[in-house]
Amino acid sequence: MEAGAWLDAAAAAPGGELSRAREEFLRVHAEEVYADLTDDFATPLRVEELVTRAAERFPGLTPTREELAAERERPLAEKDGAEIAQGLLLAHVLASPRAGAHLVWAMLRPTVAALERLPELQASGEVDLGAALVRREDAAGVVEMRNPRHLNAEDDTTLAATEVAVDLVLLDPEVEICVLRGGVVDHPRYAGRRILGAGINLTHLYRGLISYLFYVVRDLGYVSKIYRGLSGPELLPEPLEETTEKLWIAAAETYAIGGACQLLHVVDHVIAERGCRLYLPARKEGIIPGASNLRLPRAVGDRIARQAILSGREFEAGTPDGDLLCDEVVEPGEMDAAIAGRVEALTSSGLVNAAANRRALRLGQEPVDVFRRYMALYAREQAFCHFSPALVRNLERNWSAHERRL
Repeated sequence: MEAGAWLDAAAAAPGGELSRAREEFLRVHAEEVYADLTDDFATPLRVEELVTRAAERFPGLTPTREELAAERERPLAEKDGAEIAQGLLLAHVLASPRAGAHLVWAMLRPTVAALERLPELQASGEVDLGAALVRREDAAGVVEMRNPRHLNAEDDTTLAATEVAVDLVLLDPEVEICVLRGGVVDHPRYAGRRILGAGINLTHLYRGLISYLFYVVRDLGYVSKIYRGLSGPELLPEPLEETTEKLWIAAAETYAIGGACQLLHVVDHVIAERGCRLYLPARKEGIIPGASNLRLPRAVGDRIARQAILSGREFEAGTPDGDLLCDEVVEPGEMDAAIAGRVEALTSSGLVNAAANRRALRLGQEPVDVFRRYMALYAREQAFCHFSPALVRNLERNWSAHERRL
């Protein structure tokens, strides 16, 4: 590897030239860099660890801890885009069939925090993670997403807890079915009601408190774990993969905006409250709505998916279009009974073949290689979107109107 030449060039290159130097280097050496960082593919590294180790071993390839800390102090409009370098590294790694597949597998491994908290869940039946609550209700493991001040929006303060919660219900052998639900919020307009989620936290986004890595860690992490399960200790060809996975039910109450709507694409059964609003406002925010571009067309068809993603078309549970995203629609106040009924229906006949059927469906719809290539594009394009002046303008234009609607 021409590491010495890269280090010399990086040290001397200013701004835009450094970015071009990174690109030129990664086009040729991304897989070698990944092999170096992972001890020749022997050590599974999460995305967060990968970019940090890259900054240490290849100065200039990704920002240092100090550079990231300085960026963190600035509102979005004043950031210099240092994190784009992280996006370039991840995009090139994911574009490599070997390195990308290894990174996808590594991100599906159970977190250390979940393994540490598992005995607590097994002993008490409940674990409070702050931004997420896990509790066992008979055969069901319920993951309750909690950010009541921000209507259960997602941000850097909720991400780790949500992933640990997902890990826990997948790891607990007493849990047969997983349920994803929003917690009760305290917003005056919705006080006492459950909301599946308000998407990305626009307040934190505008203030520069959403890191670029939030997007990639979210979709390679807990969202992918809901869809693909936890990976086994060894990376195997997909048809032979060893996964720990279970059926998932999502309860969509009040509304499922942005990231919450994206979650409906990866669960096995959606129960929606009549009138629940389901939509992807990423067009107005100026970002990419996770993996919805890959997954939404399977549910609603290509034309309607394009209208939703490119033109902001909204869905409502209980209408013909909205019901394309739902399996059941219930009246307000009937969600608890509907969840209990669905859990009973899914478990009464046994779940021996559930994981096998999930794998078979996934292999035909979204094999790992398709997901890997999508995430390579996503990692790159979302980096530029996140630091685009257009994003700030869109936030300033739409933020107050969005808050009024909520």
